[in-house]
Amino acid sequence: MSTELSEPSEPSISTGSGAPSRGFTAELRDALSARGLLLVAGGLVLQLAFILSYIGAFHAPTPHRIPLAVVAPEQVSAQTVDRLNGLDGDPLAARAVGDEAAGRALIHDRTVDAVLLVNPKGTEDTLLVASAGGPAVSSAVTQIIERADAAQDRTVTTDDILPPAAGDGRGLSSFYLAIGWIVGGYLAAAILGVASGSRPANLHRTVIRLGVLAVYAVVSGLGGALIAGPVLGALSGHFAELWAIGALTVFAAAATTVALQILLGVVGIGVTILVFVVLGNPSAGGAFPNALLPPFWRAIGDYIPTGAGTTAVRNTVYFGGNALAGPLWVLALYAAVGSGVAVLASAPGGRGGGAPARASSTQRGARATPATAGGAR
Repeated sequence: MSTELSEPSEPSISTGSGAPSRGFTAELRDALSARGLLLVAGGLVLQLAFILSYIGAFHAPTPHRIPLAVVAPEQVSAQTVDRLNGLDGDPLAARAVGDEAAGRALIHDRTVDAVLLVNPKGTEDTLLVASAGGPAVSSAVTQIIERADAAQDRTVTTDDILPPAAGDGRGLSSFYLAIGWIVGGYLAAAILGVASGSRPANLHRTVIRLGVLAVYAVVSGLGGALIAGPVLGALSGHFAELWAIGALTVFAAAATTVALQILLGVVGIGVTILVFVVLGNPSAGGAFPNALLPPFWRAIGDYIPTGAGTTAVRNTVYFGGNALAGPLWVLALYAAVGSGVAVLASAPGGRGGGAPARASSTQRGARATPATAGGAR
């Protein structure tokens, strides 16, 4: 009588319900699908990009061509401007203006960040700054002028003509408000995508989703304006304007997210986070305005909704609504292009369109009725 040796099989584990469970290796294979592992790897890349972007932007803030107006006697004006523009590293972009009133006007319309008033009768100059536009820039330009004046045996006194409001510590409320609106916009769009599918079944559902997000944007803009203004008193006196900016900012983020989800599926959410958070937050001009950032972040900041929203809020609250056209155009373009791409991609023959809609329970019941009736015959 021969005995055959068989390969040892993976042991089964009883679950107590009468059917043995599969082994750990089989469960591991099912739990960690290739798609899941790819998404986790994408999350790791996004995490490392986040660290790189934030540390890269903030680890060594360096002034670069900070706009400065110089008011000086005619005989020394050109010489002073040339001396300041010739400083090592090009920290300033100085220009001569006729008088103090002209310099103050340039600060208020966001053309320059500071004005140097050269005293023709003494050795003590005055530097006008507006720290509401970014305390870090005001501090940086003050230090630069102090060193430059010291080299000429002169001194400087700083006058902050437009500081942040008492409730707006360090002038960062504009930045945090814009971030809150951006996060709300892409989270709402992502949640709808997870709940109902990244790619709506047809064009009508895409339009409905965008409509829901438009209503959400109006409510979200209202909530942010209420919190920043009447509730906390951080950004007061411009409630209607902030509400409108908030609604546009939220919808810009939401519409862009919908478009990316339709084109890329769940990966679109990751791309949204990459653009709005990983790249957008450090380049937005919050902690460090653009003039202190490295070239890459300085170049992209104004063209991402996070930076555009921050600038729009700051210019509305502190600078009389000056220099608003640029940021509002950026937000409007994201909203319009995002909506347009989502609609076109959902149309029959589009990148995400053409998928048949799932039948409702009523439709399924209606289709089942003839078969049931036939069975009765």
